[in-house]
Amino acid sequence: MSGARDRTPPADAGITAGDARWLDGYPGGALLVAPEGAVIAANRAGREFASLLLQGEPAPLAAVIQRATAGGSIVAEMMQLPLNEGQVVIDLTVMPHARGDALLILLRDVTMEHNLRPALIESRQRYKDLVEVSSDFAWEVGPDGAFVFVSSQSALGYAADELIGQRPAELVVDAAAYRPFPFQSDQPLDGVELWMRRSDDTLACVAVSCRPLHAADGTWLGARGVCRDITREREREAALMRARHREQILHYVIQAIRNEVEPENMLAAAAASAARALGAAGCRVFRMAAPGAYTLAAEFGEAEGLPSADMEALLADIEDADVTLEREIGSWRVLGAVTDYRAAINGGVCLCKAGGLTEWSDDERLLVGDIADQLGIAIEQINNHERIVRLSRTDALTGLLNRRAFYDDEMPRRLRRLEHAQGSAALYYVDLDNFKSVNDRHGHQRGDEALVAVRDLLLEHSRPGDMIARIGGDEFVMWLDGIGPDVAESRARRLIEASLRLHRFSEGAENPLGISVGVAVYDPAARETLDELLARADVAMYSVKRRGKGGFEMAKPPARRG
Repeated sequence: MSGARDRTPPADAGITAGDARWLDGYPGGALLVAPEGAVIAANRAGREFASLLLQGEPAPLAAVIQRATAGGSIVAEMMQLPLNEGQVVIDLTVMPHARGDALLILLRDVTMEHNLRPALIESRQRYKDLVEVSSDFAWEVGPDGAFVFVSSQSALGYAADELIGQRPAELVVDAAAYRPFPFQSDQPLDGVELWMRRSDDTLACVAVSCRPLHAADGTWLGARGVCRDITREREREAALMRARHREQILHYVIQAIRNEVEPENMLAAAAASAARALGAAGCRVFRMAAPGAYTLAAEFGEAEGLPSADMEALLADIEDADVTLEREIGSWRVLGAVTDYRAAINGGVCLCKAGGLTEWSDDERLLVGDIADQLGIAIEQINNHERIVRLSRTDALTGLLNRRAFYDDEMPRRLRRLEHAQGSAALYYVDLDNFKSVNDRHGHQRGDEALVAVRDLLLEHSRPGDMIARIGGDEFVMWLDGIGPDVAESRARRLIEASLRLHRFSEGAENPLGISVGVAVYDPAARETLDELLARADVAMYSVKRRGKGGFEMAKPPARRG
């Protein structure tokens, strides 16, 4: 090799190059050198290393030769020698000759092994880290199907030593159902999900991947693989699915409410859809009539023997708890929730199912709470609608029906009912006497008080099913169902007598405040229209006015149509 010093042995050396031809049979590098370092003989591989070993001051080989010669013993050493690109690592063995005039040097290039070892250690650590990151524990089973290796210090809550020797099938729920069973599979499997028992007896959903181990003759020697605990993932997926299912049911109930054009039908649609969606035997929706008092607004399904009062008591208890409550009422298991709008309770909902069935689930409790939230909005919409309708149908001062409600709604409906039932009724046309003088003398506030007093007077002489309306400034009508001419006349006489207390609003005036009443008895057989009925009562009332006011007159019967 270039750069090596000439160290040719002297002519009188005891061992010659010819005597060392046996070095060529050594597979590695071999050198025969004199004690002072001169090369006596070398095989091909030895000559390639000679220049590296003998160059420099002192030469790398000199110190090793000196130790071997001085001690007369074999010296083994790992030596790193520089090259133009990197370095070479040589495993060096120096053996002194028995005669002491030569040394045999055997050497081997272990550069690759030297560099490969750290790489293998790093690769092994990398593989170990990846296994630990990608799985909860790695495992291996032997030919008997029992664990022979478990990587993690804590697998499913067990110490690794606790699992060694244990059969995986003892930890797997319904292990016989898996074909093939991942821990004893003779074929590669990836991501097989199964349920395993933890050390605390809880269950874990585990994804298992495995590779079988076979002998050269194909005999199954076991399997190895990894396990990853995916319980939380599956629980999250299940929770999302349940939430999605609840959302679908809630959407179904909301659509049922929105599809109803008439507000009074919204709660009935909600009760029906909620009961169907939750598989309940029945559903009742309540509206709050007063603080702590509920009235039944809609119901669906069968719940025999289940009084609404018990449900109302349940809702009253919920007001304080602000949660859904479940209670056994008779043979039924009832789940209730209050409804509210802007934190103000306005009703409640109760669903029931047979008491012998399973209890209401947590998802059903959440769903009933969500349905109650939507019903709270619906009830508020109904309240607003009724408020608007009530304002459009009633007189602002007296709270009685107004002219539009009387003509367009109440009277046509009542006349149709009487035509069907062939019953009689009486219409009282009431007009105030000398009302203008009250306003002129005492002011409009006093006049309003007088109108309210007339309202109270008419209410005293009517029944809950009768109808009273204010159709003009000082004009009222009263409709009494189910009475004939004699009773109508008797009622009119008592009304006139009671009207004398209206005189107080006149305060001694010559023309005291009073009423003039025209009474027309309705006979369905006459086929009389509403306008004709009103006209008869109006004529009778004006007849009283012409006679001097403060009385009543019975209208002439209508002419019968052929």
